[in-house]
Amino acid sequence: QVQLVESGGGLVQAGGSRRLSCAASGRTSSPDVMAWFRQGPGKEREFVAAVVGPGGATAYSDSVKGRFTISRDNARNTVALQMNSLKPEDTAVYYCARRLRSETLKTEAREYDYWGQGTQVTVSA
Repeated sequence: QVQLVESGGGLVQAGGSRRLSCAASGRTSSPDVMAWFRQGPGKEREFVAAVVGPGGATAYSDSVKGRFTISRDNARNTVALQMNSLKPEDTAVYYCARRLRSETLKTEAREYDYWGQGTQVTVSA
């Protein structure tokens, strides 16, 4: 089993920044892919960003490219999402996800094996 615990959510003003973290524990594998997804009010869950470990290749959705940065610490089994220039439309519950035994960056939620409980990010106008 793999446990994923997100932290760092909260309320932020438009134009501000926020850093989310996700700590993974339990079963490990290498390579793997760790990702962030989000689900806004009344919307489907959507891909935000992903990073391969240990190689470090990344992928971003067009809506966050240039504003968000995903990074991981393989020694600590953590992944972070630095969010800058936040917009009200970034308001969502942000989920950490993990895809084991793979180094293929995937953007579909069904491709991921484990999920965290989510952390709420609210961006006020």
